[in-house]
Amino acid sequence: MLTGNDRYLRRQKRTRARLAASRGDRLRLSVHRSNGHIYAQLIDDATRSTKVAASSLEKDLRTALKSGGNIEAAAKVGALIAQRAVKAGFKSVVFDRGSYLYHGRVKALAEAARENGLEF
Repeated sequence: MLTGNDRYLRRQKRTRARLAASRGDRLRLSVHRSNGHIYAQLIDDATRSTKVAASSLEKDLRTALKSGGNIEAAAKVGALIAQRAVKAGFKSVVFDRGSYLYHGRVKALAEAARENGLEF
């Protein structure tokens, strides 16, 4: 019988396999969420390096937000990652939601990133 962590990893692997087929040379916008915070990073899988990152743990966001684990925080992190990515010269990415449903905080982060200049 599979444990909860095994099911989580299986969902994550399935999502990443679908992304790999359509990625091309674009970077991957990976999202991770916990109960208290949300994290996003642009990953170059060819060199296995993170190019740009943002999270609700950053000092300026932490002071501006009531909580790091809500939709408002996710939207601010999405806007921040998009601004940093465009400034670094990355405009087109592939959205990697990991094992999470495209709903709630994950959706808010994605929509804010799109509104601030990222294309996916």
